[in-house]
Amino acid sequence: MTSLTLTRLTWTPQAHGHCRHSFHLCDASLQVGEGEFVGLIGPNGSGKTSLLRCAYRFTRPDQGDVSLAHQNVWKHSAKWCAQRVAVVLQEFPDAFGLRVDEVVAMGRTPHKGLFDSDTLQDQQLIQQALESVGMRGFEDHAFATLSGGEKQRVILARALAQQPQLLILDEPTNHLDPRYQLELLRLVKRLNIGTLASIHDLNLAAAFCDRLYVINHGRIVASGTPHEVLTVELLRDVFGVEALIDTHPLSGYPRITWITQP
Repeated sequence: MTSLTLTRLTWTPQAHGHCRHSFHLCDASLQVGEGEFVGLIGPNGSGKTSLLRCAYRFTRPDQGDVSLAHQNVWKHSAKWCAQRVAVVLQEFPDAFGLRVDEVVAMGRTPHKGLFDSDTLQDQQLIQQALESVGMRGFEDHAFATLSGGEKQRVILARALAQQPQLLILDEPTNHLDPRYQLELLRLVKRLNIGTLASIHDLNLAAAFCDRLYVINHGRIVASGTPHEVLTVELLRDVFGVEALIDTHPLSGYPRITWITQP
């Protein structure tokens, strides 16, 4: 099992020639313990994706540390990190005509040599991953022909086939209808591995996350359980909206009702 710790990360996109859609980080710290489902929330442009990119060793911060199981990821290879961390992004990869099973098989790559072929165990893991996300029977379908929600589930299956010790998700429910939003997050919760996910829907974050971090203008401005973090004052200050917050009558987590003006 692997824990993730981000310590006082600072990163400025302009210093690296990044486009205007990249957002800075300033002294941002967070931690994901073994088996925790941790949510990262914040308004558009707050730095969520930039922080996640630092977490999975895509972007090297100007200052601060990123560690997995107390080991600095930048002292290890990208393959070392890929053997331990799986990532599900908002954007779908170019599949170049690959079938669904071939896309999922890519999750086995970090654990194989350059010219190794798939073993029986690899095939079993691929089938188990597809079964987990409800995509058994789609093995021979071209990835490019799938709907957005189907593609998202296949990408999650690829991550599961990777057998990660830590899972990082960037807006994983973006392309899914309500049924599959709930099914995907229930599946992630059942995995019982450390998970860091940026989540746009605050009610979903409240329902599934053990703890939340709130990021705004590149800074972590609040952290704690959903009950501790999701307050009327925070939603007003960070998101600029008014809301009513009560307790879900069946499950007990905070429930947000947005106040709209006619």
